[in-house]
Amino acid sequence: MSLALHEDEAGPTSVRDIAERTGLPQPYLEQILLALKGAGLVRSKRGVGGGYVLNRLPVDMTLAEIVAAVDGPIVAGDFGLPHQDGACDHEGQCVLLAVWADVGDHMRSHLSSFTLADMVSQSRGGPKVAITHADETD
Repeated sequence: MSLALHEDEAGPTSVRDIAERTGLPQPYLEQILLALKGAGLVRSKRGVGGGYVLNRLPVDMTLAEIVAAVDGPIVAGDFGLPHQDGACDHEGQCVLLAVWADVGDHMRSHLSSFTLADMVSQSRGGPKVAITHADETD
C-alpha cells in the first residue's frame, strides 16, 4: 500500500522509509517485501538509492494476489478437500469440508474483486470500495 501511495515519487523506496510510514518493524517488513518480490509484485534495487518499487500498476494487482503472495493460498482452514465420492471417515466430515472449501472460494473471490488502486483511491478520500457480499437467497 505504501509503495502504491508513493508510486509517483522518483526512484525506489527504502525499507526504512516504508517502515516509518507504516509503523511495521523493519525485519517483518523485509519478509513481506521478499515474499512480494518472489511473487513478482515488487522489484528491488540494491545499493545507494535502492529500495522497492511496484512491478505492475496498482490497477493490475488484486488483494487476493497480494494476500496469497504473503500468506500462501487463500483457504478457510487447513482441512483438505471433501471426498469426491461422498465417502467420509467421520460423521458429517464431507459436509463440513465442503462448507469450508466454499468459504475459501468466497474469500478468494471477494479479495479478487478489489485492486490495490481501489485501496489507494479510498485512502486518499475517494469513494468507498463497494463491498461485494451478494445476497444468494433464491
